[in-house]
Amino acid sequence: IGGKDSMSGSFNEIHVPPTLVSFAVDVAKTDDIITPELKEKGNKLAVIRIPADINDLPDHAGIMKVYGSLITLMRQGVIRSAYALDAAGAAPALSVMAFGNGLGVKITDGILSDDLFTATPGDILVEIRPEDVEKLNIFENVLDIGEVTESGDFELPASLGGGTVSGRDALEAWMGKLESVFRTKTGASEEAVDIEPFHADSVYICKHKVAKPTVFIPVFPGTNCEYDSARAFERAGAEVNTLVFRNRNAADILESVEAAGKAISQAQIVMFPGGFSAGDEPDGSAKFFATAFRNEKIKEAMQKLLGERDGLVLGICNGFQAVIKLGLVPYGEIKSEQTADSPTLTRNTIGRHISRMAYLKVMTDRSPWLSLADNGGVYVVPASHGEGRFVAPDAEVKRLIAAGQVGTVYCDPDGNVTMNDEWNINGSMSAIEGITSPDGRCYGKMCHVERIGDGVAKNIYGDQDMHIFEAGVRYFR
Repeated sequence: IGGKDSMSGSFNEIHVPPTLVSFAVDVAKTDDIITPELKEKGNKLAVIRIPADINDLPDHAGIMKVYGSLITLMRQGVIRSAYALDAAGAAPALSVMAFGNGLGVKITDGILSDDLFTATPGDILVEIRPEDVEKLNIFENVLDIGEVTESGDFELPASLGGGTVSGRDALEAWMGKLESVFRTKTGASEEAVDIEPFHADSVYICKHKVAKPTVFIPVFPGTNCEYDSARAFERAGAEVNTLVFRNRNAADILESVEAAGKAISQAQIVMFPGGFSAGDEPDGSAKFFATAFRNEKIKEAMQKLLGERDGLVLGICNGFQAVIKLGLVPYGEIKSEQTADSPTLTRNTIGRHISRMAYLKVMTDRSPWLSLADNGGVYVVPASHGEGRFVAPDAEVKRLIAAGQVGTVYCDPDGNVTMNDEWNINGSMSAIEGITSPDGRCYGKMCHVERIGDGVAKNIYGDQDMHIFEAGVRYFR
């Protein structure tokens, strides 16, 4: 109720009515949750109608009975996917369900336009195996609406004039509605990237073994991935030491520097987490990270970690921006400053923040961080960044590829590396997503491998676990 000043009362000629926005939250077991994308060709599609009274208002007692029965069928695995209809009706629900896996729909003959486009909020569109259709007889009002096909298209019955609507055209129409407002494409080249997985003759072996390594995670104002990162390392068997870097005044900064140096000296791994340290200001991301770690005390502790104790460094997203600005990747040491030839990360080609899943291909087996990943394997990982585009002089890009320092690249689900911005999501040169130091012990990458867990991204298909954290822990054992 209320909100920003511009949305309370009046603004110029715009008069905003009093508004209440309500969010409803429930809890459930993740094993009982089903996802909306269509699952398998040959399955049947039906709309379960909710009951209404004589005035066409929802019959709440009847609705609870319908939904209770639906939940029972979901828990039994009978209902394969489901979608709650809204004021737009069944047509957009069928479309979105089909887009999810690129499957198609053959609409049942006799279905009319009103069946697809009438507002029916509260009705549930379900996908069910043919042999289970009779189990829908427990509902009083069921509309047989169609069947799942593998064509990817929408086949219309004679009652709707017949013909076929291309699934590709439908998807482009759906995606293109806001393209002029929020761009998803830049018209980038479809050109394939000539890059092959690198196979190392030898890998760096840790000489300072530790049964349970300690990970130091610095938290700066604006960092927001420290909890996920700590949980991932703890799950892999490490101890985690998280330190909030305080900057309210000079004394806080001095104390934080002292504490960070001490923490690094007691750790085997330093991990720079994601977020927006210092709001990505001034003049670009991770400046606060880089400035703090160039402090002589912290810099000396980092040099000892890498030079004397065989330590590891990992930077993800904002952390990648930090380690690349520091020079830890691709050089393996903290540099006083970046030069004109130094690789860096800059704004995404679409000019705004990206939040989506990305497909990554592992390109080297030299790095300890990638020792448990399949070299040449494809993984699907969350991406969330505004400045993730990797850029460097052409000669430096070629050198990194030849040296096996390109850890991961963006690709399509089949592992094809291309400049197409559907897959190379931020326009990175040679589709590079992550790079390493010469010996592979420092690794910086954009996509959030720490955002993984039970019940997370259940409707995303493909291998989501690169086992990076387990690999880092195993290196010391």
